[in-house]
Amino acid sequence: MSHARISEALRALVFEPEPGLGLQQILDRYYAPDYTHRSDGKTQRRDEFAEMVAHIRGEVTEGTVTVLDEIRSGDTYAERHTFHITMKDGSTQHREVTIFGTFAEDGRFRHLSETGFSIDPDETGYTIGD
Repeated sequence: MSHARISEALRALVFEPEPGLGLQQILDRYYAPDYTHRSDGKTQRRDEFAEMVAHIRGEVTEGTVTVLDEIRSGDTYAERHTFHITMKDGSTQHREVTIFGTFAEDGRFRHLSETGFSIDPDETGYTIGD
């Protein structure tokens, strides 16, 4: 069984949506029906998460995601990535995000908790010894 990866989900949801594929179809591919998402101290049900993603899709014109670390053990998932996005108004965001979560039995995400912070646009990770 293959398991969902957050980088693939982000690309499909926001950065590189497949033409003709609706938001719900993409959510069904990566997120279980009982999915919950925790960010900034707030937990969202899947329908609330879908509303947030729909809003973000409407504001982002382009973006990239770079995976720095990713691990899966059984139904447990952890990942750290950077993303760089450009918004419709021309502003940009550069963040590093760490995610911890669990998979449903079918390999889709059941729950993800994330935290992140803004980074310098040229920063892509860390250097040992700095």
